[in-house]
Amino acid sequence: MGGVREVEVRHLGQIDYPDVQQLMQELQNQRLNDEIEDTLLICNHPEIVTIGPGARRDGVIVPSEYATADVDRGGGITWHGPGQLVIYPIFKWDLDEEKNVKKITSKIEQWTIEALRLLGVEATTDNRMQGVWVDGSKISSVGLAFMRWVSRHGFTINYATPKGRVETLDGCGLSAGTTTSLDRLGYEMSGDELVQALLETMWDILGRNHAKS
Repeated sequence: MGGVREVEVRHLGQIDYPDVQQLMQELQNQRLNDEIEDTLLICNHPEIVTIGPGARRDGVIVPSEYATADVDRGGGITWHGPGQLVIYPIFKWDLDEEKNVKKITSKIEQWTIEALRLLGVEATTDNRMQGVWVDGSKISSVGLAFMRWVSRHGFTINYATPKGRVETLDGCGLSAGTTTSLDRLGYEMSGDELVQALLETMWDILGRNHAKS
C-alpha cells in the first residue's frame, strides 16, 4: 500500500457511550470494506466507567456510584467523563510492519507522548501498565479491539477531570490514586490544545495525514 494515507477527523463533542459504541462498530465494518478512509473520532462522554475483559476476569469491583458498561477492548477499567479527551482511531493497520498489536499500542502511546511534548509536558510509558504517564502518575489509558487489522476503541487523555473521580478507582494492579489528571499535576491545557497537538504529530508518528475538507 503506497501513497499518503489520509484520515477523516470527526469532532463529535459530548456523546453517550452506547451511541459511540454503535458508531464505532458501523465505521469499523465500513472501513473493512473500504467504504470509508481511516477515521478519527474525537469526543468526550458523560461520566461512565468501562470494564474490559481483563477487569471482569480479575473480579475488579467498581463502586456502585459509577455508571458502568462492559466493553470488548483490551485493558481493564477506564473512567470517562468531563475534562477527558477521548480518541477512537478507526484505522486499517494493513502495512506489514503495522500488523502487531503491541507495536500499534506503542505507536498510540508515542503519539500521545509527542503531542504532550509539543505542549511542554514530558511524558513516558511505564512498565506497570500500558498507557502514558507524567511525573509517576497515569494520565492516559489505551485499549483497542481489532477485526482483520481495523481498530476500534482507542485512548484517553485526562487533562482537567473532576477531583477525586478518576483517582478513586483502582484495579488491574494499580492502586487508587495512581491515575490522575494533568491539571492535578500542575499542567494546565484545554481539550482543543490537545487535539491540535495530536493532529500536528499524527504524520510523524502514525504516517497518516489529517484530510482537510
